[in-house]
Amino acid sequence: MMNPHTYFAILARYNLWATQRLLESVSAVPEEDYRRDVGLFFKSIHGTLNHLLVAEHLLWFPRFAEGTSPKLALDAEVETDRARLAARLLEGAARWQPLIESWSAQRFAGTLDYINYKGVSFLLPFTATLTHVFNHGTHHRGQITTILTALGQPAPELDLVYMLQAEVSAIKA
Repeated sequence: MMNPHTYFAILARYNLWATQRLLESVSAVPEEDYRRDVGLFFKSIHGTLNHLLVAEHLLWFPRFAEGTSPKLALDAEVETDRARLAARLLEGAARWQPLIESWSAQRFAGTLDYINYKGVSFLLPFTATLTHVFNHGTHHRGQITTILTALGQPAPELDLVYMLQAEVSAIKA
């Protein structure tokens, strides 16, 4: 069985890798299509990327890193500028691996106590909740790749196995 540091370090690397690849593809989308309501839960590509910034980096990261629970709506548009939003998503994704490496092994067996954006308190299993954070990002990146395809834009291949294969190839090179 893989230890939690190794497992979550892989997920953190994947989150950054997949975010980079997705943002490269999104950068080619015309502004009108980027901001248009295409039927996603957060309406547009821009709205969904803002949601990822809010959820992963402005809500979950402080909960795990600092034990704080910011009050911020899940649909908040915290970054209107497209380039700045992309930069903040990459900066946020890069922060997870060092955080994970800073935790003791015992931390993974514990719980996460937090208050959600509606003011409701939760005490959840730490590792399952951390898994949720990375799974959540995968879910929304998948939504955006579907929209890229529907818009006639190239969508990146984001399967975890492709990142693992690239890492193995880089080691062999």
